[in-house]
Amino acid sequence: MEVRPFPIHRLDGSVPKHWLAGSVLATHLANGVSALFPAGERFFVRSVKHFASAYENDPELAEAVRKFAGQEGWHAGAHDRHLKMLEEQGFRIRPFLRVYERFCYGFLEKVFSPKMRLSATVAAEHFTAVMAENFLSEDFERGIHPVMRELLSWHASEEIEHRAVAFEVLQRVDDGYPLRIAGLVLSGSVLAAFWVAGALYLLSQEEGVVAATRREKKEMEGRMPFGERVFGRGIRTYLRRDFHPLHDKRLDALAAKALAGMGQVAQATV
Repeated sequence: MEVRPFPIHRLDGSVPKHWLAGSVLATHLANGVSALFPAGERFFVRSVKHFASAYENDPELAEAVRKFAGQEGWHAGAHDRHLKMLEEQGFRIRPFLRVYERFCYGFLEKVFSPKMRLSATVAAEHFTAVMAENFLSEDFERGIHPVMRELLSWHASEEIEHRAVAFEVLQRVDDGYPLRIAGLVLSGSVLAAFWVAGALYLLSQEEGVVAATRREKKEMEGRMPFGERVFGRGIRTYLRRDFHPLHDKRLDALAAKALAGMGQVAQATV
């Protein structure tokens, strides 16, 4: 697991407004979840690092957490730049972000215990790994602007690389099944609600959105990794009592192949 920066200067005016197959609906479904990443990634790091005492005598896990934090920091920065790019394209996103961040990190983060926050992080990392697998293993690259394809491939690959770090910390803190499932309920409901809300907020700013949605809906139901392909499959896998993020070994080869095809991203100027 390495910490690789993404060349965020490439997220500029060369990226079209509808960068995913020219589709209004598909693009804003992707933009909607991307809007959640910067604050969410920073929350994940806070939740894991809160329990530093649980892994301070485990050099291997401590190093994995350090690299996890580094990767999540780069992800947050890259998606911050993506949000800035949306603003440069004329979209309003800050009002939505203020509601999202105040509710999730100004309210929920303060209400729930550190263990619950860590459990929610573990579940969220599982959902992002499922999304990453969908993107890298299926035909979601068709029609994606090259810069956004590289951004999503980079992020997906690194999510797969560190998919077990938060889980391993939770196992040392509290390996109880009820806590893990409670985190799934919290994380899944918040992710689904704000993902949809973010997409709708952006879609509401598009002209002719009703006609575009009707036109594109059928194709999107078959292609986008949403609903059953993220939440249905992800929940069923996570509910297994013997669940472990590393059980599916083929994901490592999938991530390595994607990163190898991206070239020397770490050499780029950020």
